[in-house]
Amino acid sequence: MTGFLIALISGALMSVQGVFNTQVTKTTGMWVSNAWVQLSAFALCFVMWLIMGRDSVASIAKVEPKYVLLGGVIGAGITWTVIKSMEQLGPAKAALLIVVSQLIVAYLIELLGLFGVEKSPLDWKKVGGMALALIGVAIFQLAGK
Repeated sequence: MTGFLIALISGALMSVQGVFNTQVTKTTGMWVSNAWVQLSAFALCFVMWLIMGRDSVASIAKVEPKYVLLGGVIGAGITWTVIKSMEQLGPAKAALLIVVSQLIVAYLIELLGLFGVEKSPLDWKKVGGMALALIGVAIFQLAGK
């Protein structure tokens, strides 16, 4: 149940952050806004590291495989794509498409056992759920016209 609530909070925070970042971009520009997002996140993480515990920073060099260290680079890409999609589609439609995309890609990662994730068998109920989500996107799109 805790994981469920945390996931709901995560989705809500992502939507609010996307709107905030889009508003900041209107005044500052894309890369200043994106840099501010990453810098402020770094500052918070640094403060939390000081308060909560001092894991070894040097241990980052031991992470394997090395490509998983690209999370921050991907984060900058996420910030850019969220801002652009919210600018062009509005928060609701952008968030809906982002969530459906996350669901499909996450399920493919599980199915194929990519990036060290344990491989899962194909579950037609999950495929049906994703198809239903895509139908929801189509209905949402049609309702806006």
